Amino acid sequence: MANDKGNILLALLTGTAIGAGIGILYAPEKGIETRHKIKNKALNAKYDLKDYLSNAKDELTETANKKKVDFEQKIEEVISTMSYKADDIIATLERKLEDLRKKNAHLHK
Repeated sequence: MANDKGNILLALLTGTAIGAGIGILYAPEKGIETRHKIKNKALNAKYDLKDYLSNAKDELTETANKKKVDFEQKIEEVISTMSYKADDIIATLERKLEDLRKKNAHLHK
């Protein structure tokens, strides 16, 4: 996805540069008018690049936030599961301890 956007941006910038070059070579207008057109195209490319980078930043931030929430949920699930398992282990150990106490009480009689 990011690679596709990078390719699109590269194609946009390349197209702008090629268009400006061809415009200079075949321009029937005066030099000043051609320079204004080239400047305008360069400014448009600059704004397009700013928009692209802003959108990419927003998407990256949104993706990072979603991943953070997913990670926090998984951590909570693991902690919850571990808590239940710890309770089971403690209950089992308490039963074993009680069995050992009973056996020990029989041995001391």
